[in-house]
Formats: sequence, C-alpha cells, structure tokens
Amino acid sequence: MDDRVAGALSLPDDWPAHPDLSLALNRMGSFDWDLDSGLMHMDRPALDVFDLRAEEYDDRPESLAARVPPDEGVRLDASVAQALKSGRSNYGAYFRLQRRDGTLRWTHTQGFIRRDESGRPRRIIGIVRDATQELADSTARHELDQERRRRTSLVDGATAALAHARTVRDVIEVLKNSQGPAHLGATSLVVGLIEAGRIHLVADGPEGSFVPGTRYTRTDEPYPMSEVVSTRAPRFIESATDFAESYPILWPHISHLGITSAAYLPLIAQARPIGALGLLYSEKDGFTADERNLLVALGSSIAQSLQRAMLYEQEHDLAEGLQQAMLPRRIPEVPGAQVAVRYRSARLGRDIGGDWYDVIPLPGGRVGAVIGDVQGHDTHAAAVMGQLRIVLRAYAAEGHSPATVMARASVFLHELDTDRFATCTYAEVDLTTGVVQLVRAGHVDPLVRDTDGDCRRLPAEGGLPLGLSAEFGRLEYPVGTVELDPGQTLVLFTDGLVELPGADLDEGMQLLTSMVRDGPRDLQKLADRLCEEVDDRGGEDDVAVLLLGRKAAHAPQPGGRLQQHVAQGDPEALSAARHMIRAAVRAWGARVRADEVELAADELMTNALIHTDGGAIVTIRVLTGPERRLRIDVEDRSSALPRRRDAGETGVSGRGLMLVDRLTDLWGVESRGTGKSVWCEFVIPGRD
Repeated sequence: MDDRVAGALSLPDDWPAHPDLSLALNRMGSFDWDLDSGLMHMDRPALDVFDLRAEEYDDRPESLAARVPPDEGVRLDASVAQALKSGRSNYGAYFRLQRRDGTLRWTHTQGFIRRDESGRPRRIIGIVRDATQELADSTARHELDQERRRRTSLVDGATAALAHARTVRDVIEVLKNSQGPAHLGATSLVVGLIEAGRIHLVADGPEGSFVPGTRYTRTDEPYPMSEVVSTRAPRFIESATDFAESYPILWPHISHLGITSAAYLPLIAQARPIGALGLLYSEKDGFTADERNLLVALGSSIAQSLQRAMLYEQEHDLAEGLQQAMLPRRIPEVPGAQVAVRYRSARLGRDIGGDWYDVIPLPGGRVGAVIGDVQGHDTHAAAVMGQLRIVLRAYAAEGHSPATVMARASVFLHELDTDRFATCTYAEVDLTTGVVQLVRAGHVDPLVRDTDGDCRRLPAEGGLPLGLSAEFGRLEYPVGTVELDPGQTLVLFTDGLVELPGADLDEGMQLLTSMVRDGPRDLQKLADRLCEEVDDRGGEDDVAVLLLGRKAAHAPQPGGRLQQHVAQGDPEALSAARHMIRAAVRAWGARVRADEVELAADELMTNALIHTDGGAIVTIRVLTGPERRLRIDVEDRSSALPRRRDAGETGVSGRGLMLVDRLTDLWGVESRGTGKSVWCEFVIPGRD
C-alpha cells in the first residue's frame, strides 16, 4: 500500500475527541471500523447507545456481544458481509440490543464503506442510533410484532410440536410445556375428552383449581365444557361477572383464582366433538375478533392432534394385546435356575414387532430358552410370531436336537403363507451339568455374565434366518457348546436392545456388556434396568429380553450327567446322541480326546442297536477323584455279555470291542437287573 492510500484510510490522531453535540442529543453516535486491524473505534454517544462504559469496550467488535442477542448479531453480520461482497458503498440495518437492565431497544446502524484503488474494502465509517421510538409507532413494527407473536405462540409453541405428539398425554404436555397458554396471554388451560358419553377432565387448571366431582361430568350439566360440547360452538366469557352469572355452580369454587375472563373451545374432529379446551385469563377483559379467530383455529389444530393421538393409542392397545396374547402367559418354575423375561413395546399404533421369548421345560433336568424376532412391525408380524413360537416349542418338547428344532421351524415358516423371515437363538441348557447347546439363526450373539459380574460376548457360529434357510436349501445349523457354571447368567435379547441411533452394532453390544456388568445382581431388577435404558434413549424398536441364571446352590455333583434314549431304527435319535456326546466333550474340557471319545461311544451304541432289541440308553458324565475321568455308559435290555472276537483278515465285524480297548483308558461290562451296561472311561485334563 502506498503512503497516499494509507493516509486516506488512517484515523485522525484526536478522533473522537470532539464528538458532534447534535449527534449526542439525538441519541446518535459514530464509529470508525478499520477492517485491516479489526479495531472499531466508537465515540461516547455510540457507547451510550449500547449502554457501555468506556472501560468496558476495548475497540473490538466482539465486545459488543454482551449487548447484541445472538440471533440479532447473526442477522447484522450477514447484512455487513453482503454489502462488502456485493461492492456496495453503504448499508443499513435495524437490530435489537439488550441494555444493562435487561430491556430490549431497537437500534439502527448505517455504514459507509471506503475501498482502496483495487476495490478492496478497507474501512467503514458509520453511525448508530436508538430507533425504539421510531419503530414503536410505525406500521412495519406493528406487523412485525404481530407476526412474531403468532409464530411463537402457534407454530413454535404448539402446532409444530403437536405434529410429533403420539399419545394424549404427549399432546397435553406439549400444550403445557410449549408455553402456549402464556403466549396467548392465558394463565392456564384445562382439557376434557369425551369418554362413554361423559367428559373426562384430563388436564387441570392452575394449582388449587380442581373442583371435586368434576373429574367426570355429563354433557348436560351446567359447566362451560358441557355447553361447548353440546352446542359445538365456542364460549367466550368476557369478565368475572359474566363467569359468575353464567355458571353459578362452578364460579364459587374458582373465584379465588383471580380469573377475569375465559375461552372455552369445542374440540371437533371429523364433524364430531371429542372434547373441550378451556383457556383461563387473569388480566384480560374481553376478546377481539382477531383473538377469537386465532383461538378457534388453535382449537381445531389441537382437536386434530388429540384425535390422532387417541387413534394411535387404540391401535397400539389392539396390537400390543395381540402380541401379549401370543407370548407365554406365564414362565414355568425351572429347578436350578433363575429366569427373568421382559417385553417392551417401543412403537405406537400398529407399528408393533414380532419379538418373542419362551422358556420350555425339557426332560432330564433340561430347559430350552428361546429369543426371536419376526421381520416387520405390524400385527402380521405378531401373528406370525405366535405361530412360530408354538411350533418351535412343540419341536423342542418332542425331544429333537437343537439343530433339528431350528431346521424344522425354518421349514414351517417357509411353508407358511407369508413373506416374513425370523431371526432366532435357541439354547438347550442342562442345569445338572451346566452344558449349554446354542443354535443361532441370523440372530445377535448372546452374552454370559460371570459370577464375579464380568460380562462377555458369546460368539456362536450361526445359520441363515428361519424361513430363508429353507428357501435356499441350507438347513444345516451348527451347534455351539459352552458350560454354564453355577452363578453364571445367560443373556438373550433382540436387536432393539443394542440398536443405537448413529452407531453400529458393535458399539451397542459394548454398551450392553457394560450395563450387564455394572447392573443389579438380581435378574428381575437387571431386566427392568435394561428396558429402562431403552426408554431413556428413546428406542424405536421392540425389545425382548430373557435372562437365565444357573443357581449357585445347584452345583454339579459327582454323577451329574447327560442322558439320551436311542431307539432302534431311529437315525435321528442316534445322531442326537452323538451330538450330545460331542457337546459334553467340548463343554467339559476334553477336546484333546474328542476323537477317541466320540469313536468309542459310537462303537458301543452301534453294538447295542445291532445285537440287542429295544434300543439303548446312553449316559455321559464326569467322575471326580484323584484324576478327572469322563465316563460313557450304554445300557440295553439284553443280558448276553459282549465278547471280544478276532474278525479275521476279511471280516468286517468283531473289531468294535478291540477298538474300544485301544481307545479307552478303562472299559468293562456291568450286569443290571433288566440287562447290562457297557462302559468306558477316559482320563481328561482338570479344569482351571
């Protein structure tokens, strides 16, 4: 910049030593804003306009923020920026500032922009003045204030918020919390809804205004709400005298509230009255035509919102009733276990899901635990859920293996007249031994809480969701096995418990893990806490929770066992027995000898089925002592004892007992009263 330009834009050395007296008398000040340094010098009258002392202003525009409300500052900055960018040489704007005593004053500023030879803005010289009186009497200010009141009271305070209200209680809370009555000048409001031919008062007026006996009133009683419901016309009470003369029964009970006028509006939706709204005023006499029109319009908006809320509640009650009817009516007592279940419906209207849980008592001290979710959020999903729950329960109770239960349930859903699929986890728990066999069909992984409170995810290899696996011919469901120690808890849930807005599933699982870890030890309280957490974050999906804890007092005893009956000519029963042995080997820490155990057990079962009549009973258990042993017993009803034979070079039979002898650490035969038992034992590692 050359000296000529610099001199033209610099401030006088004595500025503003001699402010113009006429400016001060007219509450007008001047400023000089150096855009290069960012400093804005203001004279004493300008500081007076902003109600600032000299020591409170440091020549930086940011210091004015204490006097200029944020929304006004944004608008003022936008005006200046637009003028600078557009190349204009001046700008003007009205804005409000807040004085030291909290009052708001209208202010006008006008600036002249000085630019250098390149057109770059370097300096703004301008004035600020108090414009409160100027705008007070102008038509523009009157229209601006009127529009502001309408927008604040109706759009921001009521109508916009009512659009999101779902229940009647939501509507009432919006009317109260949005300060709608205050913006209309009312002290408070009362609301009544028609129920079974009577008016039910659902929102009281101010404290101490409730009149005994008016919670429910008939539409022919001499009350203002009854009148507007019967006539379907609003009733504007112009004064306290008008109130006392028109409603002599009601007035003595509320005269102490200082009510000077009131407006009662019928709430009409679809050409029929659904209730009434009353606005009570303490410092108002009479209503103008504009005020009456505004209140009638507000009543119409509130009526539509209330009708929508009432419809939502009716549909929700119907849908939730349907789903509750599909869920188990009671959870059976399970010896050796603590069980807690919860179902939480997060949606309203017909938007209700197909989440379910079930607890199925099984023979031999076992129990089946089911958690599932049918696709969709409607009554059809709930109906499909009910059918699927019953079918899955029936398959489990018939004694099928967990994998077979899942496969058959998938086929059933595929053949059902529906396009829905379902995710599901089925856990078969033996409470005597603690062995848990898990099958997962597209569902989220369960959790396990340890006796010390620590919680971890329980990854389980899964198959396709029910219905889809049958459609694509992939009905193989792998079975995971874990041992549930005394005091541990299995946590099954649907995805609504771990779905977080804007977060992925892993984050939701981490949060749930920490909640279970830090939650109450009592399972009923823990289940409540998990559902409360969903309520707190406003979850929009249904949630089903099933907690199954193995009681500490139900510790395994020597001889605790898994047992399976294998009938002749039943390949599925033989497969289930093999699976039971495989699951026990994994759960009891005998993986290092898994092949040996499974092969020996298979030989003993095959021998019993081939050489005897009436099937066999297979039992597997862990024996405690100096060394830990896994024992398998195969009982049959034949008293003939097996013998080891040489099969010869080309023989295909006779090798079974030789193989058992080679694989096991010990084996033998015991005579029983109705037959015999062939048994074998394996030394297995001790548990940590």
